[in-house]
Amino acid sequence: MDLSRAPNERKLYLCKWYFKAGFALLPFLWSINSIWFFNEAFRKPAYDEQKEIKKYVIFSLIGTIVWLVAIVSWVVTFQLKRTDWGEFADNISFIVPLGQA
Repeated sequence: MDLSRAPNERKLYLCKWYFKAGFALLPFLWSINSIWFFNEAFRKPAYDEQKEIKKYVIFSLIGTIVWLVAIVSWVVTFQLKRTDWGEFADNISFIVPLGQA
């Protein structure tokens, strides 16, 4: 979709929709929202809906960072502690690696 053709009310609606949909465990929508609407929020001349779009873009960026930190922390923790956790780690693994490094 070309945002330059959309009216400002529609831009605000889409930005708000992507932000709310991110709470349905779809954090990639927050990253899309913050990238897609960044220019509208910070680089375009001021208009009425811009302040609210800016708020949703900032919150989407914060949500993206929080999810990214959580996922990276989980992956690092799991990779380092997998063998210590024994059978529990094997049960929650999709692919069970054999042995220990």
